[in-house]
Amino acid sequence: MIDLVTQLTDGIPTPLALGFLLLGFDLLIGDPAWLYKRIPHPVIPIGNLIGWLEARLNRSKDHRIQFGAGLLTSILVVILVASVGIVISALLDQVPFGGILLAILGSSLIACKGLYQAVANVEAGLSTSLQEGRKAVSHIVGRDPDSLDEAGVARASIESLAENFLDGTVSPLFWFLIAGLPGLLVYKAVNTLDSMIGHRNDRFEYFGKFAARLDDVMNYIPARLTGLLIAGSSLFLRNADFRAAFQVLFKDARLHKSVNAGWQEAAMAGALGISLAGPRQYGGRLTEDHWMNSAGRKDVTPLDIRRALTLYQVTTAYLFVLLVIIAVLSVR
Repeated sequence: MIDLVTQLTDGIPTPLALGFLLLGFDLLIGDPAWLYKRIPHPVIPIGNLIGWLEARLNRSKDHRIQFGAGLLTSILVVILVASVGIVISALLDQVPFGGILLAILGSSLIACKGLYQAVANVEAGLSTSLQEGRKAVSHIVGRDPDSLDEAGVARASIESLAENFLDGTVSPLFWFLIAGLPGLLVYKAVNTLDSMIGHRNDRFEYFGKFAARLDDVMNYIPARLTGLLIAGSSLFLRNADFRAAFQVLFKDARLHKSVNAGWQEAAMAGALGISLAGPRQYGGRLTEDHWMNSAGRKDVTPLDIRRALTLYQVTTAYLFVLLVIIAVLSVR
């Protein structure tokens, strides 16, 4: 532990030694509104770059040209963002407490605390009225909120909690541990590319295809680790079913429409004894999907949201301890 403290005060230690600090700073600071009223969040300029390139390159009606333009857009964004990460890391390596500064900067790209607050808002809103619940859930899911009853709102919020734990916490940390700040920035760039252009519609079906597949690839291993984390953490929750979490994980995750989302949703559904996923409505169109834990309860309630948030807290604590262990072992 003394060696770890020494590294943190002397330039930048290895990413393995910094991972727990990124999560720790996010849990302490989150995304302070007062700060991002004065300066843009790091993801904003990435999004602006993607939008600028898309407006100029996505003009052809030819599907092959659209795909090539989307491929070029993704490559340019990834190269530029990785370069920025390399430069920032090199600069911080020259200053005292550079590792601490890097961890604070990196924590702005973790969304663990913010996700908890967003889903807790759905629980509070739904406990007040269905309309308030629909309003709160509309901020975190893409499906039609007006089509959701109370159980639908509760299910949607728990699914978002499970899925975004991957996108907002586990995957960013995974890629930071692998490749430092450049790896973290590249992941966030790919994730932003997918959220902006990775849609199956007339405009982005071909232009965003490469970005969507790249996002699947970068989330592939972290998604399975996230499912295992959630299932494993259910052992420490009194009203969760540890055995069912693993049974549903290995039985249903591969049946999900998404190559990655099923792992978190299946683990959460099994642990809580509820059904998640299933048919959903987006933009007035019904999307068919398998139920995760079809034998579970479908009448999900605000109480289940609270249970999911508690499991989320336990899983986050479990992840933090694992990151501390990795950090200590990395400096021996």
